[in-house]
Amino acid sequence: MHHGAVQIDPDALPDDPVVLQRMLRELQAENDKLRLLIQRLTRHQFGRRSEQLSAEQLQLGLEDLEQAAAENQAGQDAAEPAGGRKPKPRADRPARNLGALPAHLPRYEVVVDVEPAPCPCCGGALHRIGEERSEQLDIVPAQLRVRVTRRPRYACRACESAVVAAEAPARPIDGGLPTEALIIHVVVGKFCDALPLYRQSQMLARQGIALDRSTLSGWVGGACWWLRPPYDLVLGTVLSSGKVFADDTTLPVLDPGRGKTKTGRLWCYAVDDRPWRGPSHPCVAYVYSEDRKDARPAGHLAGFEGVLQVDGYGGFKRLAGDRAGDSVRLAFCWAHMRREFFQFHASTQSPLAAEVLARVAALYAIEAEIRGHSAEHRRRVRQQRSRPIVEALHGWLLDHVGRVSGTSDLAKAMRYAIRHWPGLVAFLDDGRIEMDTNVVERAIRPHTLVRKNALFAGSDGGARHWAIAMTLIQTAKLNGVEPVAWLTDVLERLVSGRTKAHELQTLLPWNWRAGSGAEAGVTPAARAA
Repeated sequence: MHHGAVQIDPDALPDDPVVLQRMLRELQAENDKLRLLIQRLTRHQFGRRSEQLSAEQLQLGLEDLEQAAAENQAGQDAAEPAGGRKPKPRADRPARNLGALPAHLPRYEVVVDVEPAPCPCCGGALHRIGEERSEQLDIVPAQLRVRVTRRPRYACRACESAVVAAEAPARPIDGGLPTEALIIHVVVGKFCDALPLYRQSQMLARQGIALDRSTLSGWVGGACWWLRPPYDLVLGTVLSSGKVFADDTTLPVLDPGRGKTKTGRLWCYAVDDRPWRGPSHPCVAYVYSEDRKDARPAGHLAGFEGVLQVDGYGGFKRLAGDRAGDSVRLAFCWAHMRREFFQFHASTQSPLAAEVLARVAALYAIEAEIRGHSAEHRRRVRQQRSRPIVEALHGWLLDHVGRVSGTSDLAKAMRYAIRHWPGLVAFLDDGRIEMDTNVVERAIRPHTLVRKNALFAGSDGGARHWAIAMTLIQTAKLNGVEPVAWLTDVLERLVSGRTKAHELQTLLPWNWRAGSGAEAGVTPAARAA
């Protein structure tokens, strides 16, 4: 029997009925626990992974269905005579994106005119009375081009000894071929669009440019060196906030010495005050470490003071416990607490677990109503409506935790909730606090997708590049800034020296959007053209 199981010797059973009943209850609880474990493993092996569809798989399935419907519609349209086609009633039209195309897109015109001819009715001359105008969305495929930099040289006719020419502009890769725009295109392709460098090398080869993976790797490494100052600034901006979400996720890293991968960690710290109309701009920062020791978050958050919203990881709890006073207050995540009850209910249909889920759902319904309101309004509503639900749930948990088997997963979930209760109820007294850490969970999710496509980081140094690139890309996206245009302008400004170290604040996405780069809406390469 596995470690921790009830040990019963069938040949030496006691005669005392009370002892036998106790042994039977323990055995039944152990069987329930093993049955639950088997159901979870079965669901993991044969349910979600093979029979049930993930969100990405569902999207692929919907795409295929929509394609089949469109193919059928195209066949019907082609079968009708060209001159006899009439617009379909709105109810019969397939759903599609409607509305005017954005005004900022460049336009080109194609004139489709009739051949010069007299009036088909009376033979008189025709004159123009207007036109029919329609718009379609077109694309110019990405095209590589060569930027030629010319530096005229001047000499003096009088002395014929001085030659004057403009200083050669700095390059992001010393002596290298790529412009800032091409380097950022590669960086964003790798870290945002899940395109490993070897695939990008193949894509470039289709346009006749032979660049091996190692060359592209050098470009990414050079770009991350230049982008380290804005990365440090974003990280400092996040950690100087008064309320921070924190979480971590694994990042497999190649370990050449052992011929396999080791498990590194990406720590994610995020700020998002939009649910309570706070003053801070949303931003997220990643930090890589080789392990998950408590010293890692303690070092990252050494100067932090305020509310830290986290899951139940012990390193964060010890961090708060080591600080004198209330410099760090922990707010725990209701989604993590609810997950254990949800999993137990999914396997057993337990009415006790269902009761907890229903009460937590009532709290989330209130949160949905007050999202986007001021912190004070949120606090008042929570005091009036959420606090009674929370206090009743706490009493219910205390009353029922002793009635279920102490070895069951339901008791484990109850004890987790009771143990973390002070951090779970922190949101009631502070309108800035969310009920869960979904903000940082969403920030980590894009990284998980890219990680699955790229398999692993090649080294600890490469993993730190993940942290730099993902920090800047995700922060740009949170602020509605297009990452390629922003990072291209940032890199060009840093390489050329046009933006000095003390001016880095102007390059942050929420400031850059109001600057010249954002107003122009073009990259340096496009401006040169």
